[in-house]
Amino acid sequence: MSRRWFMSGAALVVVAAPLLVPSPAMAAPPRPDMVTVDSEEMDPAIAVRAKANPDLFEAVLSQVDWLATAKGQTSSPKAANLGPKFTVVVHIGEQPKQTYDLYPLAAGGPRAFRPAKQPDKRKTTNAWFYGRLNMSETLRAAGVPLPERPETLHGGIGGGERVFDQDTLNPGRDLDKLLADLREVLLLNGAVVLAITLGLAGISLLVRRRTR
Repeated sequence: MSRRWFMSGAALVVVAAPLLVPSPAMAAPPRPDMVTVDSEEMDPAIAVRAKANPDLFEAVLSQVDWLATAKGQTSSPKAANLGPKFTVVVHIGEQPKQTYDLYPLAAGGPRAFRPAKQPDKRKTTNAWFYGRLNMSETLRAAGVPLPERPETLHGGIGGGERVFDQDTLNPGRDLDKLLADLREVLLLNGAVVLAITLGLAGISLLVRRRTR
């Protein structure tokens, strides 16, 4: 009897075990490993690789990685106010996946544009965004020929605070990402709890039958 009980419990664990392993759909997608920066005045394009210069790679990637799923923040600016355009392309395994146009010298602060036509054929829309305030200095660090532009300070010599355009702040973007990550964690934890509950219920049922 004890052997049959053991075999039955083992069978329940085997059945529930796949629920404990994350499905391929929940596996983390491959990380980008290179970004390139190009413009009409640059030949050839600048390539920044994650393995060769991880800090610089992450700095350049941070200028565009949030644009993939974000909602547009502003209407199309006047072309005369944009200044030079620099195209940043994100690569995974040497294959171009995403492309964005950056305007670090735009009037009123940096701007970014996400074209609807993407290298990976994913569906998206044309959208304009307020760029990060350190866009110009980050591109300069990567080798883009841009004039030095220290961060703007308010309050004059002797102190002050950094000036932020309120429209550049988008707490909803970070909140959406946080909620999406939390939902995936809850789904995985729910599957684990369900598997354990089923296993315990099955074992409890077998023990109850044997003790009657």
